[in-house]
Amino acid sequence: MTKLLNVALSLMLALTAFSAQAADGSWEEGRHYERLSNPVRTSNPDVIEVAEVFWYGCGHCYRFKPLVEAWADKQAENVSFEMVPAALGRSWTPHAMAFYALKAIDQLNDTTNDALFKALAVERRALNDADALGEFLSDYGVDKAEFVAAYESFGVSAQFQQAQSQIRGARITGTPTMLVNGKYTVTGTGAGSHEAMLEVVDYLVAKERDAR
Repeated sequence: MTKLLNVALSLMLALTAFSAQAADGSWEEGRHYERLSNPVRTSNPDVIEVAEVFWYGCGHCYRFKPLVEAWADKQAENVSFEMVPAALGRSWTPHAMAFYALKAIDQLNDTTNDALFKALAVERRALNDADALGEFLSDYGVDKAEFVAAYESFGVSAQFQQAQSQIRGARITGTPTMLVNGKYTVTGTGAGSHEAMLEVVDYLVAKERDAR
């Protein structure tokens, strides 16, 4: 019993220390976020680029989704937010390709995005190739033939490869991970929670803004 009480007390003290850390915004490199030794290139150097590296089948990403969307809606014009689908496992590849195929045919929207998250992260549906994904998305206003053609196109393949190169360069191994201006990564494990992830991102965005 004494041992259990000591463990509980230690956890309470750790949480208290973390809360105090969060309250004054003194987030620590190497603890709450990581600085990349070799920054990765961003698409627009004129803005502070924040990317969420995600997978449609990730339950944590699904729960993080409303939080990061609300966060993105409040950002200033000099902060750019984008989603970057990860293929950290072979089974993830079709879902990342679907993201860029939908983008290519101008059908990447709240409806299709929500549908894929629900189908893959919640319902665990077997949507593992272009045909199955196209058939599924046809129920949400997407032309299946157009989707499959885009999925199999050189342009979509090139976007997919470029995204995976950026993810590898940033040493990202899990989702969701926030990549701030190609220089810093933030995870729920390091920050402590999904909410804290965004607080750390705010801190890093301010840090980048001050540096300019």
